[in-house]
Amino acid sequence: MEIFGVRIISLVLFLMLTKNLSCNAFGGSMKDEEALKEGQNDMENYVSNYGEMGGVEDDDWQMVQKKGNQFVVNDKPFYVNGFNTYWLMVFAADESTRGKVTEVFKQASSVGMTVCRTWAFNDGQWRALQKSPSVYDEEVFKALDFVVSEAKKYKIRLILSLSNNWEAYGGKAQYVKWGNAAGLNLTSDDDFFSHPTLRSYYKAHTVLNRVNTFTNITYKEDPTIFAWELMNEPRCTSDPTGDKLQDWIQEMAFQVKKIDPKHLVEVGLEGFYGPSTPQRTQFNPNTYATQVGTDFVRNHLALGVDFASVHIYADSWISQQIADSHLSFVKSWMEAHIEDAEKHLGMPVVFAEFGVSSKDPGYNSSYRDTLISSVYNTILNSTKKGGSGAGSLLWQFFPDGTDNMDDGYAIVLSKSPSTSNIIQLQSTRLAMFNSLCNTKCNWGCKKKKLLNNILYHDEL
Repeated sequence: MEIFGVRIISLVLFLMLTKNLSCNAFGGSMKDEEALKEGQNDMENYVSNYGEMGGVEDDDWQMVQKKGNQFVVNDKPFYVNGFNTYWLMVFAADESTRGKVTEVFKQASSVGMTVCRTWAFNDGQWRALQKSPSVYDEEVFKALDFVVSEAKKYKIRLILSLSNNWEAYGGKAQYVKWGNAAGLNLTSDDDFFSHPTLRSYYKAHTVLNRVNTFTNITYKEDPTIFAWELMNEPRCTSDPTGDKLQDWIQEMAFQVKKIDPKHLVEVGLEGFYGPSTPQRTQFNPNTYATQVGTDFVRNHLALGVDFASVHIYADSWISQQIADSHLSFVKSWMEAHIEDAEKHLGMPVVFAEFGVSSKDPGYNSSYRDTLISSVYNTILNSTKKGGSGAGSLLWQFFPDGTDNMDDGYAIVLSKSPSTSNIIQLQSTRLAMFNSLCNTKCNWGCKKKKLLNNILYHDEL
């Protein structure tokens, strides 16, 4: 389809480039030349096998798995360039806005993005999925079915978040309201993490066992779902030791894995360092970050957690005023977490939210492009070494005509051609790497060496 024209052209240009390069250009040997030819053949197959929607054959649409510090699909690396659009289920619940869901996936796919993070919760609110504990609105559930079905059409995988730390879309505060309505005497939203009744409400949430009314596939059997996220940005400020939240993570990660052992699980953390690693708190954006009850390393060591999540918001955590110091923070913040994921966790890390708000003093689109490029380059620096930096998800990606949902962070491709080009280039680079290397290379293959020489040149 035409939407993949730019993507195909990028890959064809890569083929033209490699075919016109001699091994002498790299100071290489005949073995290098053989590897280059093999890489060309792999890429040609990659281009020729491009499906109508997203370049992945149905036979290859398998579960994402974790091997060591990387994601794999069919034993090949799966590095992620993706995005957040949290409101897809709510828009799909209304026929007048359902088309916007299709637009999101179509446009994201056109620039090569392969993973979307979105909410699989809306508790007790307008268009609620869960109207009260374990009582669901079937029409809203069908809307979530549509989101999953539509994502598959465009070969985009989903990280589905199951609850919210914040009050938007209900969050832990709604669970506390339900508890008090049932006669409990709860005084803090953080009782969500500790009270056995509220824990039972969360554990009874039936999304994992849902049978999709569009595809007839049970969610827990659907490769379209990349991972389950326990909660969006959990914090438990009432217990800065982190014990209360850690206990909740351990119980809920085990619960999700018991129901669905096939899918990956992540917590949804922002990445703040806590009491278990006092030597790493220097990387936190501020002193308050150590007091919110989260602990990056300890939390991700919980049994059942497959990969780490980190968010990046210098403009929220350090200062709203745009500054170059934000860029240096982003780099050190990412590198610290990649290092810990490699040395202490032995798992991939996804930078699951990052962006900058157009409402910030001093904002301009050039700065946003610089920040996005900085995040992407840090991922690439890890990728080319076979490191734990497994990908990133922009916050957030919108189609035209959804300005009323914009929190300042929205990226609309039609209004941001330079940003679109940066996203496209990152997608192309990661797609090449995913295609040309596999886990049997052990990150020492000749194709990897050639990729490092070709893939990261600005001229591409």
